[in-house]
Amino acid sequence: MRYCCLCMVVFYNLITFAMQENIEQWYAIKFCVKLNKSATETFASLTEAYGDATLSRTMVFKWHKAFKEGRENVEDNPCSGRPISSTNDQNVETVRAVIAKDRRMSVRMIAGQTVNHAFYKDVLE
Repeated sequence: MRYCCLCMVVFYNLITFAMQENIEQWYAIKFCVKLNKSATETFASLTEAYGDATLSRTMVFKWHKAFKEGRENVEDNPCSGRPISSTNDQNVETVRAVIAKDRRMSVRMIAGQTVNHAFYKDVLE
């Protein structure tokens, strides 16, 4: 499967946007817990505010329970996999330089010519 760098940037931006929206909803859930709202009331409020973009009912209940049990941190726990920090200005410029030499290169070929190709390993598999 081949991905152009623009597709990868768009995908990264979509993921970043989705995470920001999740964090916003997690703050709202935490606020509802502080107001002693039930998980059902919290889910109803989120659905009214976010419509189709609302977290799933299961996720709202999971986060509601976590905050009710004393969780303070709104950020999601780190997960295994590719770190988001691997996308940085230096990596982007390295890829742009490789593409400038030959625009017909596949993602696999670009990854093979870049120093930090561990970033692209998961995308290619």
